[in-house]
Amino acid sequence: MGIYGALSSAVTGLRAQSHALENISGNIANSQTTAYKRLETDFVDLIPDAPLAQQVPGAVLAKSRSTNDVQGDIQTVSTETFIALNNNGFFVVEPSVGQSDGNPVFAGTNFYTRRGDFQIDKDGLLVNGAGYYLKGLPIDTKTGNVSGSVPEVIKLSNAFLPAQQTERINYQANLPQLPKNAAYNPAIPNSELMKTSSFSGAPATASGAAATTATTAASLMAAGTSITLDAGGTPVVFDFYDSAGGPYTGTNQGIDIGAGKKINVALSEMQSAFRANAGPDASTATFGLSGGQVAVTLGDNKTATLTVSADTTGLALPAASTPVAPLPASTRVSSVTADQASKFEDSSVAGGAITIYAANGSPANVQMRWAKVDSTAAGGAETWNLYYMSNSGAAGSQAMWTNVGKDYTFGADGSLLPPGIDSVTLNNLTVNGVNVGNVELHHDTNGISQFADVNGTATVSTLNQNGYAAGEFVSVAIDDSGRVVATYSNNQRVDMAQVVTAQFNGINSLKRMDGGVFATTSESGEAILDLSGSGIIGSSLEASNTDISDEFTKLIVTQQAYSAGTKIVTTANDMLQAALNMIR
Repeated sequence: MGIYGALSSAVTGLRAQSHALENISGNIANSQTTAYKRLETDFVDLIPDAPLAQQVPGAVLAKSRSTNDVQGDIQTVSTETFIALNNNGFFVVEPSVGQSDGNPVFAGTNFYTRRGDFQIDKDGLLVNGAGYYLKGLPIDTKTGNVSGSVPEVIKLSNAFLPAQQTERINYQANLPQLPKNAAYNPAIPNSELMKTSSFSGAPATASGAAATTATTAASLMAAGTSITLDAGGTPVVFDFYDSAGGPYTGTNQGIDIGAGKKINVALSEMQSAFRANAGPDASTATFGLSGGQVAVTLGDNKTATLTVSADTTGLALPAASTPVAPLPASTRVSSVTADQASKFEDSSVAGGAITIYAANGSPANVQMRWAKVDSTAAGGAETWNLYYMSNSGAAGSQAMWTNVGKDYTFGADGSLLPPGIDSVTLNNLTVNGVNVGNVELHHDTNGISQFADVNGTATVSTLNQNGYAAGEFVSVAIDDSGRVVATYSNNQRVDMAQVVTAQFNGINSLKRMDGGVFATTSESGEAILDLSGSGIIGSSLEASNTDISDEFTKLIVTQQAYSAGTKIVTTANDMLQAALNMIR
C-alpha cells in the first residue's frame, strides 16, 4: 500500500467524518422540528484486493442510515386538529401543484409524513406546517360508514348541518307493580288503577220535573218533604224546610226553600252538601237545570250508580240511575280530553319527556305518562297503557293525551307476556301542531318491565332519539380513531372523513424530501394503507427523535476522529518529504 495508500485512506476517513458531521449538524438543527427523524452515519470498510499474507487496511466510506422506525416523544397539545402516530405508520399527504380560480390544484401524488400539525385553511382543507394537505376517505354522514377506497384530500364544509327528522325513539323503563299516583289510597282496593270507563263512558244521570231559573224551590219541594240520594253506597238524606217557621233542627241535610228561593239556588246548596257527604264517588256530582228539567249527575265519575229513594218531593227524579253504556274496566281509552286531564294525571305516573324534531327541524316536546288499567288483584291481568301529550293547549273536549295503541301486559315475573313488545310505531305523530311523521318507539327485548318499586314511580333507563334541528358549523377535531369530526351549534358531532395511514415493509428505505415528507422507493416497497385509524392520537404532536446530548457526544467523537485523520496526512507528508530529501 505504501505512503500514498496511507495518505489516500486518511483522506477517505476525513471525508467520512465530514459526512458524519453533516448528519450531526442536521440532526441538531432539526431537534425542534415536528416529527423529524434523525440520520445516523454508518462506516463501510473498503479493502483493496491483495494476497492473504499481504492484506492491508483499506479506505472507508460513510453512509447515512435513517431512523424512521424510531418514534419521538408524543406531546399533548390544545389544538384539536393536531394528531400524532403511536406506531410506525405515516399520514398520507399531498402538496398543491398550483391554483385555479383561487383554489388549490392537486396532481394526485401521495407522499408520507409523521408531521401532524394540521389546521384548516381558507378553503376548508387540512394542511400542516410544511404545506402538505392531509388525505383520507369521505364518510357518509347518514350512515357513518366510510365510502370509497382511494385516499383524497380532505375538504370540510362550513355549511349548515340540515335538520334530521326523528324516526326512532329508544325508550326503556321499569313500571312499578303498585303505582303510587295521586289517586292511590292504601285503604281503597284498586284505587291506583285508571278506571277507563270513567273516561269513555257517561255519568249516571237523573232527570226530573220541568223547571227554569224563575221556578221557586217551594213550588217543587214543600216544607217537611225529603229525598234520599245514594252514590256508590253512601246515602244522603235531604230535608226541606221553611226558615220562616224556625231553624232546621233535624240530623240530615237541611235545605231552606223559603223566602222565594229559586230552584237553581236550592239545587246548588244540595250539590255542595252531596259532594261533601256522599263519599268519593260524588266528588264531582252536579245538581242543576238541564234541558228545562231538574238534573242530577255524578259528573266525572262514570262508573258509580246513582240511586234516588224516599222521594216525597215534587222533583220527580227516577228511582235509580245507572251509567250510560259503561265500558269494561280494562278497555283502552284512545285519548283523554282536556277536561279529563286532571283526573287522568292523578291516576297515572310520569314516564319521562324528550324533544323530537320534524323534517324542517321544528322541535316537539313529547311528554309520556303510564296508566295501569287492570291488575290481577282486580280480577284481570297486569296491564298498562302508555300515553303521550299530543296537544298541551287543548281545551274542553279537545284531545290532550293520546294512547300509543298497545296494551303492555306483564306476567308474574315482571316481564311482558309473549311475544312481548319490541317496538310501537306512532303513525303520523303530531305534537302541539308539529307533524313529525311516523316514529318508531323502540323498546328492544325486555326493555319494558314491571318489577316491584317501593317508590311507586316509573324508572326510565333509556330515553333518546335520532333527530336534531339544523345547526351552524362551530369547529372541527380529529379523534383517536382518526375520524375528522365537525361540531355544530345544535350540539351534533358529525364524522366527515377518515384519516388514512400507511405502513411500509422497508420503512428506513423511504426517500427523504423537504418538509418532513417521504416518497416511496423500490427498496421501501409500496404503501400498505390502513383505513382503521389505529395508532392515531388526537390533540397531540410527535417531537423530533433527536437526542441533543447523544448528538453532542457523537460530535466530540467525530471531531477527535477527524483530528486523528489529519495527523495521518501530516505524518504521510513528512515521510514523503524525508524520502525526497534522500537524494540531496
